[in-house]
Amino acid sequence: MQLTTRGRYAVMAMADLAARQTAGCDCGPVCLAEIAERQQLSLSYLEQLFGKLRRAGLVASARGPGGGYRLAQLPQDIHIAAVVAAVDEPIHATRCETGSGGCMAGPGGGGGAEKCQTHDLWFELGRQIELFLNGITLADIVAGRVRGRAVAVPASGGLAAALAAE
Repeated sequence: MQLTTRGRYAVMAMADLAARQTAGCDCGPVCLAEIAERQQLSLSYLEQLFGKLRRAGLVASARGPGGGYRLAQLPQDIHIAAVVAAVDEPIHATRCETGSGGCMAGPGGGGGAEKCQTHDLWFELGRQIELFLNGITLADIVAGRVRGRAVAVPASGGLAAALAAE
């Protein structure tokens, strides 16, 4: 499971911006060309992403000489899920969505679409990703507090529990 370029680039650029602001650099707004160079990203692509990040209230822009972008909130208040959502990056591990016709099982009884056999698995994986990204902030990335944050979900018993219930 990977995020697309939009989500990854947005998080990389926002982390770069947060690192500059967290390091105590009072050098004013950061130019997107600087971020693009440091992160080896396309400047035109970053311009598109930052328009969306600005509209979402995550960054503020300043025009003219010495202009650029700053975080509109403190790094500890910006969750990675918000960054990903701001650039219209869905956090779904399944194409099975209400009304999409994405489930492979096709139409079920009663006029509705039947969920495919693995629907709940992919839906819950998407929820785990969303919960994880909601628990990580830009401040966590800058401070290096991400490694080891994934937690094991207690098993519900699997086959042994199913057999015992019969």
